[in-house]
Amino acid sequence: MTLIGEPLLSVRNLKTYFVQDEGTVKAVDGVDLQMNARATLGIVGESGCGKSVTARSILRIVDRPGRIVEGEIWFRRPAANGGTGSQAVDLAKLEPNGVEMRSIRGAEIALIFQEPMSSFSPVHSVGNQIIEAIRLHQEIDRRGARGKAIEMLRRVGVSSPDQRIDQLAHQLSGGLRQRAMIAMALSCSPTLLIADEPTTALDVTTQTQILELMRQLQQEDGMAIMLITHDLGVIAEMATDVAVMYLGRVVEQAPVDAIFHSPKHPYTRALLRSIPRMRARSRERLTPIAGAVPHPYDRPAGCPFHPRCPDFMAGTCDRESPGPRTVGARHTVSCFLYE
Repeated sequence: MTLIGEPLLSVRNLKTYFVQDEGTVKAVDGVDLQMNARATLGIVGESGCGKSVTARSILRIVDRPGRIVEGEIWFRRPAANGGTGSQAVDLAKLEPNGVEMRSIRGAEIALIFQEPMSSFSPVHSVGNQIIEAIRLHQEIDRRGARGKAIEMLRRVGVSSPDQRIDQLAHQLSGGLRQRAMIAMALSCSPTLLIADEPTTALDVTTQTQILELMRQLQQEDGMAIMLITHDLGVIAEMATDVAVMYLGRVVEQAPVDAIFHSPKHPYTRALLRSIPRMRARSRERLTPIAGAVPHPYDRPAGCPFHPRCPDFMAGTCDRESPGPRTVGARHTVSCFLYE
């Protein structure tokens, strides 16, 4: 059980680089964020800003040639041997395929992948893969694991789970595949669930059902959720706290109300202005963010957002990189406007 007042997850100056012949891609370049138990942290930003690589870094499943080159990932897990309280472990220091990391991955921290069709094996039944996940982390025979898998499928709203459990992934609809992915992720009752764009490939009605299912399961199990998305509407509906990422860094983190009603960073403001408005006049133009995300091999010096920033200050923003500054209760922003 996580101690009151102590964050469940604390990421400090995390850097994950991909060193290639053409140059070094700094996919995650000094991320600082933290989240509490039972909370929902939404991570939002444009494509390529490092959201998914941050999640994979936490789980230590970054594909080669990517690797963590610096930083700490403190995760608070239950005390060993059934003791009271909790203990913090730096996941960045663990071997990715070591015994301790494998005991955490999938059991205490679970991941819902962006596209379940490519995440499930095409030659094994969905149920078989859930059963293997259960048996990997729990001392239970195959018959008992099968019963638990059927119960998990029923719990996430899969109809006729005793029949669906023997079907292959391609025999299920997109919504059922996503529900099966959630069932597998929650089969070992994780403390932290990382959902990487869980509704991207689904229609609007199914999206709503999946989000409502995640909220219901969170209330029942008391888990924390890290929700990665580019959809600010989903963030407004689901998140308690929000971290805004740009070019591998968290530029602003705050409670969800503060992000929507009192955004501080110019990038956060630009994201909110770009949302289509329900009451917009006919043929009214959208407000895009000026410029484009820089090329991975040609990152700007100083603040990474300064080439696109309307509040750019020459001689400062293009020379130095701002660190996080506290601007309110649980509200931090990386911007020279708030020195």
